[in-house]
Amino acid sequence: MSEAAPRPAEADTILSVSNIEVIYNHVILVLKGVSLTVPRGSIVALLGANGAGKTTTLKAISNLLRAERGEVTKGSILFEGERIDSSSPSDLVRKGCIQVMEGRHCFGHLTVEENLLTGAFTRREGNAAIRDDLDMVYDYFPRLRQRRTSQAGYTSGGEQQMTAIGRALMSRPKMILLDEPSMGLAPQLVEEIFEIVKKLNEEQGVSFLLAEQNTNVALRYARHGFILESGRVVLDGEATALRQNEDVKEFYLGVGGEGRRSFRAVKHYKRRKRWLS
Repeated sequence: MSEAAPRPAEADTILSVSNIEVIYNHVILVLKGVSLTVPRGSIVALLGANGAGKTTTLKAISNLLRAERGEVTKGSILFEGERIDSSSPSDLVRKGCIQVMEGRHCFGHLTVEENLLTGAFTRREGNAAIRDDLDMVYDYFPRLRQRRTSQAGYTSGGEQQMTAIGRALMSRPKMILLDEPSMGLAPQLVEEIFEIVKKLNEEQGVSFLLAEQNTNVALRYARHGFILESGRVVLDGEATALRQNEDVKEFYLGVGGEGRRSFRAVKHYKRRKRWLS
């Protein structure tokens, strides 16, 4: 009998989230036993509808929950084999894990280049090393080189997303938690940004955990996917397998086995979801 293919947890894992529970304001249970793994040098997609718990999962990993009166009350989070549950966000950046927030969050009054340089704040190398990395960011994002002296608040949504990712790269990360990179962007820009993510993964070895509602594009670039629903992981697997899964095609890719369905038919079919039965 041939051996089964190893699951991501059995590979060289950079991030391991094990059975975490997240509560806001001491009473609101948002995540209910979420577990996932990210192999080193991989792109992993965290999928699901709005409100499924994707952003909360990323903030639990990056330790940004406390600012919103949230806390991880159960489970564990390991980065490179080390517990990081109690690390501060700045300590985690120094360890090599950084989050790019949903909605881009650039410093609007600073120039694009000033925004990028803020990403190197935790580094202790000299100016020459930081300048080399700035040139590297401009090589991946040529638009930013053209707009480097423009105030970030007056650049386009796509350019602000590029600035946010470039700022994260300036910290020399081993892993980036990327939250909804396609939000509010035209399809062409979405493809451009995901292509850059792919290049960063392949050429710089940066691991990515990306939370995304655009399941179709995410599964084309990720190697593995986890689907969240109501704060639980309801399905996971290789990206190619998830793209062929009938439930995923029906509810997340908008491709039904019997053509277009009415809203009432979708509601009726939803009761037969494998993970809800």
